[in-house]
Amino acid sequence: MTPATGLSLDPSVIARLSATLPGVAERTVTAITAEVPSYAGALTGEMGATIGAAVQTALGAFLRLAAQTRDADPGTPLRPALEGAYALGRGEARSGRTVDALLAAYRVGARVAWQDMSGQAADSGMAAGTMAQFAELVFAYIDQLSAASVAGHSDEVDTTGRVRQRYLDRLGQELLQGLPPERLAISVERANWDPPQQLYAVLVPSATVRGALARLDPRTLVVAGDVAELDASVSVLLVPDRDGVDRRRGVRALAGQPAVVGPARPWSQVASSHRRVLRARALRPDPQELVDTEEHLLALVVAADADALADLRRRALAPLADLRPATADRLAETLLSWLLHQGRREDVAAALVVHPQTVRYRMGQLRELFGDRLKDPAQVADLVVALSTAPTPTVVSSGS
Repeated sequence: MTPATGLSLDPSVIARLSATLPGVAERTVTAITAEVPSYAGALTGEMGATIGAAVQTALGAFLRLAAQTRDADPGTPLRPALEGAYALGRGEARSGRTVDALLAAYRVGARVAWQDMSGQAADSGMAAGTMAQFAELVFAYIDQLSAASVAGHSDEVDTTGRVRQRYLDRLGQELLQGLPPERLAISVERANWDPPQQLYAVLVPSATVRGALARLDPRTLVVAGDVAELDASVSVLLVPDRDGVDRRRGVRALAGQPAVVGPARPWSQVASSHRRVLRARALRPDPQELVDTEEHLLALVVAADADALADLRRRALAPLADLRPATADRLAETLLSWLLHQGRREDVAAALVVHPQTVRYRMGQLRELFGDRLKDPAQVADLVVALSTAPTPTVVSSGS
């Protein structure tokens, strides 16, 4: 933008224009309030007086610029005015008004100021050629002020956005750490975050975060893996949920994507959902598709203590330990099917694709091996878990 330069206006004209500045400022504020919806009711009382004074100061700087010769440095009168316009832009961003509203206010202000000052200039006998230059100077000056305000507005928005993102990042970390609600409340306020009813954790590869976010609630928090007990290749999403509705929608939206979805929890307790996805990931370290932890609760429960599960298998399946592996496999397969089908021989035979007599023969062997254990509900429960979770029944042996 070409800097505004002076016109060497006659001191008497400058004096006449200066005398009208308070009225021009007042009419400018009134017009902005009436014509720009974002400012309706906002420029009254003390705020109106403050903005009026700022307008008057800006116009005063303009008149000092107009009084200069063309070869004078415009920086002296311009610098304070531009700094003030920049500060105004930052303040308007903090007030929540958009840059479009700010520019609209400048357009209204330029029109009102030009109407008033051009009328005074004409009454003072300003020549037509000078009037044209005067108009050019007015609008060049307004352009520079508005550009400075837009820069201030943009800088404030960028700064505020970065600061808020830092607060949101910290909040996400604290949620995963399971900090007390009173600590979380402070971070929520700092981040200007509206807590949902519930949150659920979703583990995704960091490279797919953007795509996942496009499918989920825009209020979703992102926590980098390197601060969430994971490596940097994965990230944790904390997704809002309303009565399970949003979670079901989220699971459908992520179908076919590599992700591990945890259960919904009250927002301040989402750390438990995060722990669930970590346990699920331990069972499937490199999931290539969607894993809904709600569909794998038994596997998660029995895998919670691997040593205890191994001991349970060893104890429950001890009667099979001394058999040949092939025989142990057949009998274990038959026993599990028998227990699951509640002793219905025809159903067991159909499931195993064998003759019912074969089932009868094998169950005779199993009753000899296990005895009264097959009548004890607690030991039957142990057998179901041991047989359902063992890679093969022959993981037990006499040497185990």
